[in-house]
Amino acid sequence: MWHSILHLDPSILEKIVRPIIIYVFLLIALRLGGQREISQTNALQFVLLLSVANAVQNGIIGNDVSVSGAIIGAVTLFLVNGIVEIVTSRSPRAHALVLGRPAELVIHNRVQVRTLRRQRLSEDDLTQAAISAGGETLHDIERATLASDGTIHVVLISQVNLAEQIRLLNEKIDKLLSEK
Repeated sequence: MWHSILHLDPSILEKIVRPIIIYVFLLIALRLGGQREISQTNALQFVLLLSVANAVQNGIIGNDVSVSGAIIGAVTLFLVNGIVEIVTSRSPRAHALVLGRPAELVIHNRVQVRTLRRQRLSEDDLTQAAISAGGETLHDIERATLASDGTIHVVLISQVNLAEQIRLLNEKIDKLLSEK
């Protein structure tokens, strides 16, 4: 029994190389898939990720079903991921290559249609981001950026016009005080 649990059919080197190859492949595939894939997972993307995980499973462990083989594969993935995290945190060039650069979706209240298409986002996605930021429509956005982690950061026109907001609030306060 213990032999079948711990026996390593392919070599240890193969058990280390296989997960590295799959990790690099998935990193490239997700990078090409766009920044949105990382953060904003909808039902279709979730099914895709589960299917990919199932498809690459045998590529990582091969025909080996031993516990020790699974541990070697998992430890290799954790180590490679840790190394990639260290390198990307210390090198802006590596960070941009692996994780991407932020993408400007709206600049000065103008939707960047080409960038939106390239990132496979819709105006409805921007409207939803505007609503989440406290706006009401797409036209409320002064600037929107798709971050490397896939989140959309929105600056509303109203936030840019803070001085005007303060002036209007002061007027309301003055009006309320004058009513008493």
